[in-house]
Amino acid sequence: MSRISTTKLAYCTPPSEAILSLAANVKTAIFDVDGVLTDGTVYVGEDAKQMLAFHIHDGKGLRMLIEAGINVAWATARRGDAVLARAHELGVELVMDGCRNKAQAVHQIAAQFDHGPSSCSYLGDDIIDIAAIEVVGLGAAVADAHPQVISCAAWTTQHSGGRGAARELAELLLLAQNKLNY
Repeated sequence: MSRISTTKLAYCTPPSEAILSLAANVKTAIFDVDGVLTDGTVYVGEDAKQMLAFHIHDGKGLRMLIEAGINVAWATARRGDAVLARAHELGVELVMDGCRNKAQAVHQIAAQFDHGPSSCSYLGDDIIDIAAIEVVGLGAAVADAHPQVISCAAWTTQHSGGRGAARELAELLLLAQNKLNY
């Protein structure tokens, strides 16, 4: 029997005790953007402006983390106003954009929040994210991630990137820390 009631966990199947233990130690949740907070689609208008679509449930999950006192940061190779605007709207204070070395980004983010990478989670979807997944305490992949990413991750979401995967991780962290309140 699980030490934590999983009846509240609406966004994913009940996690194992091992995953709950890893999630209980997370102080900072780090997310990739393309393919994680978006479904990876980029809309390009005639004026060459790019638009991204973010899922509202994922945004709510990030707000839930922030309100519960868990730090939220983004590490993305993408640069652009859409990413920064969405981060600002959600209250995400630390965005490392134009980031090509995700493991280095994890170390920098962890240092900014005055702890080590083992106190972080990272949710990714592609090969560039593997190094980050391997250095954090809880490395996670979205359901439609590259197969090599899934094989490196300790936990995989049920939802695809940009379709509720970030909300799943948020609820997992909150559940493991007894902070999931509806």
